[in-house]
This record gives sequence, structure tokens and C-alpha cells, in this order.
Amino acid sequence: MNEFLQFCQSVFNPLVIVFTISNMLSMGLQVNIPQVLKKLANVKLLVLIFVWGWVVGPALALLINLVIPLAEPYALVMLIAGLAPCAPFLPQMIGKARGDITFAGAFIPLAAVGTVVFLPLVAPLLIKGLTINALALAKPLIITILVPLIIGAVIKTYAEKVAGKIFKPIKLLAGLSTLLTIIFCVMLYYKLMWNTAGSFALLSMTIFMFVLALLSYWFGFGITQGEKSVMSLGMGTRNIAAVLMGVLAIPNVDSSSVAMVVMWTLWSFILALIFSPVYGKRALKADATAQT
Repeated sequence: MNEFLQFCQSVFNPLVIVFTISNMLSMGLQVNIPQVLKKLANVKLLVLIFVWGWVVGPALALLINLVIPLAEPYALVMLIAGLAPCAPFLPQMIGKARGDITFAGAFIPLAAVGTVVFLPLVAPLLIKGLTINALALAKPLIITILVPLIIGAVIKTYAEKVAGKIFKPIKLLAGLSTLLTIIFCVMLYYKLMWNTAGSFALLSMTIFMFVLALLSYWFGFGITQGEKSVMSLGMGTRNIAAVLMGVLAIPNVDSSSVAMVVMWTLWSFILALIFSPVYGKRALKADATAQT
């Protein structure tokens, strides 16, 4: 059994990379660059992304830490996670939520860039003694998120036939790698996750995700239903790769912090699965109302 777990541990990191890259490439293959640039010219959307991502997010994390008696390892994760919106599995949820693909193509790289900029700057202000190397944080995010997203968008924009041929296998790989990543997380970290029982860790992350997802959805200030769905799912989930890098930057980090990051990965995926079809139904209802 130990040998099997060692094998799982050895392939876990490469699996996470495949999971992230395949999901971003799949997303890119569905967006058109000129349309994305048009979205990026919308000042309202840019302001909303900034406010929800790096003003309300960290403020909510601070508030939860003040209200809920979290142990230090879990409190640290909450503060770091508050600065890192948008999970890599967001593309998997867009279809179920009937979200705006073009907006997602603009939102995901903006969230990644914002995380690279604000996490190293703000986290040390929230957590005494923490220093995060911005370049060390930026490199994996650029390679696994921005580059595949841009490559997919370039193929979709300038070689649409090629995009059509490779989209299905890439999407299949994304779905399979997502499922395997979840399974491996459970197998490798279930003991650590079980040890968090009674610590309020699960409660705190649930409150954070629910509140931020609902706030960013209901207070969309005039953006479309499809854009609201993307904004809500993106803000309600976290870029776990960035959070984990921030956690590992803490000297002598407690293993409980790593366990909470893994739990956040699994629980946010489950909650996103619940929210996505609800948004999808609301989108269908909005379309039906618009046609009458």
C-alpha cells in the first residue's frame, strides 16, 4: 500500500500540471481574440473584477478570521486564498452555467495576472513574517494558465478548422485529468483532511465561497447573465496552485495548512458543480423571457 501511495505522490504533481494546462487550452479553443479584446475594453468589467478579486475577497477573508476562531494554520490559508480568485477548473463549469465564453477568456488571464501582482504585495501585509517571491509565483501561473489559454485562442482565431478537430480530445483530456486529480487528492490527503474535523476550516472556506459567489452574482451592476455566472464562479473559487505556493512560502509551514488547501480544491469543485446548473437554469429562464 505504501508503494502505491508513493507512486501516486510521484505522479500527482505532473497530473496537476496536465489538469491545469488541458483546462486552459480547452478554454482558449472556444474564444476569439478580437472578441476577448473587446471585453477587456469594458472598464466596468475591469473595475468589477478588481473590486471583487482584490478588495472584497481579502476583506471577507479578514472578517471571517475575526469572527471564526480558526487555528493559525487555517487562518493563514484563508488570508492567502482571499487574494487568489479563479480555479483552473472554471472552464469545466462554463458550459453547465451557460456562461459567457468570451468573457471567461478575458476573465481567467486577468485573474491570473492580478493574483501574480497582488498576492506577493498584499499577503506579507496581512501575514507577519511572510515573503513571497513574485517571479517564483508568476512563472508557474504563466506557463500553466496564460500560455495554454493564449495558444488555444490563437488557434481558434486563426486556424478554426484545426481548433474544431482538436477541441474534443483536449476537452476529454481536461475532464479526465480533473477527475483523476480529485481522486488522487482524496487518496493522498484524506488523513490530513480528516484531522481538520472540528477546526472550523471547512465552515470558514464554505462561508467565504458562498458569500463571495453570491455577492459577485447579485451585485453585477448591469452586466449580462452570462458574465454574472462567470464572475460568480470565478470569484467563488480560488486559484489553488497560487494559494499552495503562497502557503509553502511560509517558513516551517504546518501540514494542516496544506490539508486545508487540498480540502479547498475538492470542496470548491463540489460547490461549483452545485452552482453551475442553477446559473444555467437562470440563463434559460432569462432567454425565454427575452424572447417573449
